[in-house]
Amino acid sequence: MNASPSHRPHPAEWTETQSLLPSAERDLPAGRHQFHKEQMMARIHEDLRTSSRTSATSAVAPVKRPNPFLRRAILLPAAAFALAGVVVGGLALTGGETDGGKTALATGPALTTTIGVADAKGAPQLLERISLAAADTSAPAPRKGQYIYIASKVADSYIKTVGDKSEAVSDELHSRQVWNSLDGRDGWLIEAGATSDKGITLKSDTPFSGAYDALAELPTDPDALLQRIYRASDAVRDPEVPRDQAAFVAIGDLLTESYPPAEVGAALYKAAAKIPGVVAVDDAVDATGRHGVAIARESDGERTEWIFDKKTLQFLGERVVVVKATAGDPLKVGTVTHTSAITERAVVDAAQQVPGQAS
Repeated sequence: MNASPSHRPHPAEWTETQSLLPSAERDLPAGRHQFHKEQMMARIHEDLRTSSRTSATSAVAPVKRPNPFLRRAILLPAAAFALAGVVVGGLALTGGETDGGKTALATGPALTTTIGVADAKGAPQLLERISLAAADTSAPAPRKGQYIYIASKVADSYIKTVGDKSEAVSDELHSRQVWNSLDGRDGWLIEAGATSDKGITLKSDTPFSGAYDALAELPTDPDALLQRIYRASDAVRDPEVPRDQAAFVAIGDLLTESYPPAEVGAALYKAAAKIPGVVAVDDAVDATGRHGVAIARESDGERTEWIFDKKTLQFLGERVVVVKATAGDPLKVGTVTHTSAITERAVVDAAQQVPGQAS
């Protein structure tokens, strides 16, 4: 089964994937999505970025993408409504502590890479092969009451400002573990630098649209699926974000830290092949150094790459690379602003249970 790790879209590229669910699951009061997005962005920058990477004499400039800790809450308004009280409210209740019990990640020079060669003509054929590989699985369907467990390694590069000097730096490669119930109403997250060692609850009264049950309800006809994704994205996308880019990001969102049924995963890749501007990349490297081929799309000077094993076409990870930079921008061409690698994906019987551990 192919599924992708946590992707960090440009803030302007947030897309509404919750509307892919039945309307009874997704209706929100008018304006609620924007309200929670703005509220949580302020908290993300204040409580997550600043607390772990600055001191009393330094400040971090706005970064290219928000902390992945709250990625789903921002992408999905119904989930945002539920998670705002759990995560943002939780941070607000730390009694004034700035670290929230988290261990700050070490920083170093910005991550850089060699940019792979893009081939627009090769994308449809590669995605067809990836789709076939995604459909060819004998993995049993999860049972009611079980959880989807995904472990990964992730790191980000961002702009750090001390006084009047700005520079591109990166946090150290660190572990991330997430559990989600099949209905998307319960879960747990442990991420170094973002949560304590024990993690935080993702319990919610409202499911997120990447949940297994929600994905199972999506159409498996690629054309119908893509049209639904376009409609969902059009409803909320920033006018500055191209329509096709919003759809590409939305498909990535539905493959992120989830476990779609084989036929749905295959359909998502076939739908991606129909989006203009999608390319194949001859070489890309995930967070743990594994080389593979990639499916990618460029927008606003950054290229988002889904990385797959060259032989098995198993999903390896994802990265976002600066391919065009403006004068004076500390994030130069070749900077890897986000990188991730899936290290384990499994179905387990309880939140916080790891594969092989008795429930």
